[in-house]
Amino acid sequence: MLGVMGTALTACGSDPTLYSVAAVPGAAQPGGPVTVEVRTPVVTASLDRDEIVRQDKDYKLEIAKGNAWSEPIGDMIGRVLTHDLAQRLPGSTVFAQNDAVSTKAQAFVEVTITAFNADQQGNALLTGSLSVHGDKPGIGPNLTVPVQLQAHLDNKRANTLVAGLSTLTGQLADLAAQKIRALPVLPITP
Repeated sequence: MLGVMGTALTACGSDPTLYSVAAVPGAAQPGGPVTVEVRTPVVTASLDRDEIVRQDKDYKLEIAKGNAWSEPIGDMIGRVLTHDLAQRLPGSTVFAQNDAVSTKAQAFVEVTITAFNADQQGNALLTGSLSVHGDKPGIGPNLTVPVQLQAHLDNKRANTLVAGLSTLTGQLADLAAQKIRALPVLPITP
């Protein structure tokens, strides 16, 4: 019994290295709605785990051993996307869904993530869909586009992959900012 407990404690003894996607600067795009809400991204179940999924290859997931996300992946992507969008939309107040301090949004950003890892050629990959729409159903466009972003990685280290994914999240913010600016600006209603 003590041998089993010792083995269990040894297995729990090594803490993983925690990583977080970081905001990256982008070009400011003035003009657009006064308030924008970034909804918490939907992340496919195979990626929605503590461990960093390095690659989806040959019908199996390859995990970056000893490396984990510092927070739930959907919350992390939403937080960083919110920060990136706020920098890119200087005239707008951008906030995340469920923020303690928020206001009535004039525009919404919704993202579905189906890949957030390295592809088989070793590039960082962010795929899914992006939807941007106003606060009034049926008024104005609902701009939904497929997303397939890729960044070259110099090596297979986890920090290089996370840096590449940070760059791609910034590119997603660039695309979202462009789509938000295409929405008709409607007056704020109480």
